[in-house]
Amino acid sequence: MRDLRTLIGFAIKLPSFPPVCADAGAFDIPSPATGVTLRVIATSGMGWDHVSVSTRKRCPNWPEMSRIKALFFHDHECAMQVHVPVADHINNHPYCLHLWRPHDVEIPRPPGEFVGLPELTQEQVRMASPEERAAMRLEGLARFEARTRQEA
Repeated sequence: MRDLRTLIGFAIKLPSFPPVCADAGAFDIPSPATGVTLRVIATSGMGWDHVSVSTRKRCPNWPEMSRIKALFFHDHECAMQVHVPVADHINNHPYCLHLWRPHDVEIPRPPGEFVGLPELTQEQVRMASPEERAAMRLEGLARFEARTRQEA
């Protein structure tokens, strides 16, 4: 996680929460697209970086969560949202999402080819026929299989 003191301009004081330090703090950050205030509480400890992001009337959207990820984590760091088993689900705020990053473990990620082909734009994929999109998926799988054979 970044040094949170770099975000001091967004810092707020919450009751029974310490002032901003290098690895903890509370912030109100405006959404770049909507201007909605994103309430952010960040902590680092017990092996985890944790950032909670909430608004008053709705869950944060993808661009808002992406902005928070960029502000609170370094570009080389992977952070995740986790959908836990139902038995472990805790929801104390109806419009809050969380970003997590373990300190001592690399977060496993699916191969990029499972997501898409990096040389294609969203527009190219949107304009492709269903047959062309199916061929794109097969190309991604073929690239993954070829890379896996090279690494073996």
